[in-house]
Amino acid sequence: MRDLPTGTVSFLFTDIEGSTRLLQELGDDWPHVVRDHHRLMREAFAASHGKEVDTQGDAFFAVFGRARDAVDAAVACQRALSVHPWPQGTTVRARVGIHTGEPRLEEEGYLGLDVVRASRVCAAAHGGQVVLTAATRELVRGNEPEGVEIRDLGEHTLRDIDRSERLFELSVVGLPDEHPALRAEPVAASDVLDGDWRRQLDRALGMLADPNARGWEDRLESALEQLGADITDSPTGKSASLTPPKLLTLGAIAVAALLTLATIGVIAIVVWIVQAVA
Repeated sequence: MRDLPTGTVSFLFTDIEGSTRLLQELGDDWPHVVRDHHRLMREAFAASHGKEVDTQGDAFFAVFGRARDAVDAAVACQRALSVHPWPQGTTVRARVGIHTGEPRLEEEGYLGLDVVRASRVCAAAHGGQVVLTAATRELVRGNEPEGVEIRDLGEHTLRDIDRSERLFELSVVGLPDEHPALRAEPVAASDVLDGDWRRQLDRALGMLADPNARGWEDRLESALEQLGADITDSPTGKSASLTPPKLLTLGAIAVAALLTLATIGVIAIVVWIVQAVA
């Protein structure tokens, strides 16, 4: 279908913030805004090897074979919009969302949840903001465009999508980088614990009960090693802070270790009493 890329691709959605208000304020100048906006978007997509999948009104859907290309295009879009001389001195801001996945490409176009997720990420953003998922961020980490920093916004629930998504935003030198909270529900620490960290806790506690371990020292060491990678890793590549879910997990491991020690102590006392009586 129109020679669109397949396999692992990055979707980019854009949408002008407050377009209905701008339409009413600008009147006859609005068609000029739409025309210039479309031209700037398409130039940015083409410069980064992107393909336009669809456009509806002032919204675009584009696809890129590389995550870095999608990020480059998003930055170019925001920079172009910020310096363009708009009619009546108005300001035109677009929200941008990027997600990377492996969708199916059929005659009807791209199919699958990845398309929906990318669209929802865009809807969660504000004008002038570029928001991306963890999947995209992982592919561009360490290879960000010059003057661009990736900031962690935490876990959020996107509309109509069951699994929460860790979201990030681009901070671009020369562009405003202070935005309101995302238009998505942040995930509470307790909910995070119920997800990946809960599974991590279960595995760690399983290490304590490992019958193949030689003793409680081995079991405790194995359990802590099970958590080690998550404790030292963080979205910035530096040592992570001990967030509430991690503190709860470590606390549970510590309690389990103490219970193990207490059990060993009770057994030792019972054995000593039996030997003394004998």
